[in-house]
Formats: sequence, structure tokens, C-alpha cells
Amino acid sequence: MSAPSYPVHLVLTGRHCLVVGGGNVAIGKVAGLVKTGALVTVVAPVVLDDVRNQAKVTVIEKRYDATDLEGHRLVITCTDDPAVNAQVYADAEARGMWANSADDPINCAFTLPSVARQGDLAVSVSTAGRSPALASWLRRRFEAEFDHRYADLLDVLSDVRAEARATLGTSEIRGWTEALDNGLFDLVAAGELENARTFLRRSLGLASPGESTSIENEAVLA
Repeated sequence: MSAPSYPVHLVLTGRHCLVVGGGNVAIGKVAGLVKTGALVTVVAPVVLDDVRNQAKVTVIEKRYDATDLEGHRLVITCTDDPAVNAQVYADAEARGMWANSADDPINCAFTLPSVARQGDLAVSVSTAGRSPALASWLRRRFEAEFDHRYADLLDVLSDVRAEARATLGTSEIRGWTEALDNGLFDLVAAGELENARTFLRRSLGLASPGESTSIENEAVLA
């Protein structure tokens, strides 16, 4: 993949996704899709129990053919047969579908990043398919630091963002970066979540509950 990629987070809840292959690699691919709420179908001549037994997965034990793509939004191929990978990719491209082939970047319309998560907060690391090992290594480095404090920080920011939108009609205002640069995270890390909310409100020029403020904050036009 020589061109720069366009990072996205897909909403797959309730959408049909196909996995071609039922071996060890498929276990993780299927699990990742199931976590998003996708409706997953697995097609392969042989399917491991660790794939078959995952919740809400439809298993069809047969060789892949192009009709298996019908009704699906994207497809992930994880076979050990390059010819199958190439065929799935070609069939998907012909139908305007997004296809990924595990460990086979030539037959990918998208790549899967390595992801570190805390609650709704996700940090994705991608090498455009060039080195999954480096992506995984960097993700593990993030995870060493990336603990519950960041999920708590997200909660504080999300709560006050909702207040800003309700009060000002927009959350595109000055003060977010200043708060993050000047001690907001330290308050959250110390467990002082209410003080953190108050600190953030003041940075944004918002009144805390029960308070009034004369500070006005200009909307930042995108």
C-alpha cells in the first residue's frame, strides 16, 4: 500500500461481515468483529471450535465462492492459500466491497491497526501493512501507560463538552488544550474528578453548577 491511508473507525453494529477462513488467525478476526456488534459469517471447509463457539457467529463449512459475498459490507480473508486471498479481494473489488487479507497487504483495500483501549478511548497504531510486529510493539508500549486514568479523563472531557454544547450551542471553543496542558490530567490521575471538572469549566469560561461567571468564550470557527 504505497499511498497514504485514510484512518477511520467503522460502525459495524448490525452490519453483515464475512470472514473467509476458520483457523487460528480467524479466531482473533472474528472476535474483533463480534465485539463491535457486527453480524459475522464464517466460510471455510474446516472451522476450529474456538471460531465456531463464539457468540452470534454463523458458520458455513464449505469452500469459498463469490456468492458468499452477497449481503455483506466487508470481508476479511485469513486463509493460508494466496490464490483464495487474491480471489476474495478481486471479487470484493468488483462488488465495491472493502476487503482485508491477513498478512497479505497486496490483497487489501484496508489494513487493521493494532489498538489499545480504555473504555471508549482507543489509540490505533498502523504501519500501512508494512510491519504488524512494529504496530503491536508500539501498542504494548502505549498500554504500559494507557490505564484507567485515561478513561476517567475522557469521562470528564465528555461531561463538560455536553455542558458546553448545552450552554453555548457548541463545544468548538477555546480552553480545551490549555486545560490538558496545564494540569487537568494530574487532577484526574489523583482521583479528584470533581475538581478536574471545575478546573476544565473555568478554562473554558463556563460556570460550574451553582456558580456564575463573567468570562465569555468565543466560538472557534472550524
